[in-house]
Amino acid sequence: MSEIPSTLKDRIAVVTGASRGIGKGIALELGAAGATVYITGRSTTPGWLPGTVHDTAARIDELGGTGIPVVCDHRDDDATARLFERIRDEHGTLDVLVNNVYNSPAAAQWLGKPFWEVPPTAWDETFDIGVRSHYAASAFAAPMLRESGGLIVNISSAGAQRYAHNAVYGVAKAALDRLTADMAHDLADSGVTVVSLWPGLVNTELLQMVPTDAEGKRQVTLPGEGTFDLAEAETPRFAGRAVVALAGDRDRQRRSGRPWQVADLAEDYGFTDVDGRIPRVY
Repeated sequence: MSEIPSTLKDRIAVVTGASRGIGKGIALELGAAGATVYITGRSTTPGWLPGTVHDTAARIDELGGTGIPVVCDHRDDDATARLFERIRDEHGTLDVLVNNVYNSPAAAQWLGKPFWEVPPTAWDETFDIGVRSHYAASAFAAPMLRESGGLIVNISSAGAQRYAHNAVYGVAKAALDRLTADMAHDLADSGVTVVSLWPGLVNTELLQMVPTDAEGKRQVTLPGEGTFDLAEAETPRFAGRAVVALAGDRDRQRRSGRPWQVADLAEDYGFTDVDGRIPRVY
């Protein structure tokens, strides 16, 4: 197992789309490790799903880090550029970028649909938020990351290599993993590490809305993929612990350019989910 510092104090991180879900879990774990974390998102007041950038920032402060909420729509390149200009002005450096922003509620309506039932607008939504926004944030962050020898984590999934949800989802995740590989190639001489991270089934706020059945279980059925017991799913903070481990690994560049399952990194680095498990529900 690689040597990992016990703290990320003095490290500066950005997590996009961190009002809730996996992004929030990652931001909280970075904060718990002592980092200063810029949290981006569009939510300033709770909607039909709980969570705002301000809530996440406050929780990071409680955990011992420093949370900085930034209201940002990552479809707006100027707003994204201003985020990294602000970090340059306030800190002069950046150590970690986690590209997580994704519109899961919008994508949920197309789960299990054959491609001829998924409109072209779904392609645009998925690629604009799930691929292009990651590219834009990475491009704006690259100068600072090259100076620090930092880390870029793209939140992807096993859908990049096998069927999951629908054709648009799979193609977008495959594109994101290709982006990881090509960015790693371009950054190979800079010391920057670029990886894709594959969480499994994650018990996010969206899935927490699934009611219990007659047997007292909370189960979710994904058309064409199966029925899953959410008691076996991972928490959003499991992926966060993977990011913290990568950020603290002095030998992490050996992983650059490739996708990594969160559970595999847990076994490699010796961390678990918050309940002590290493979940493997894909």
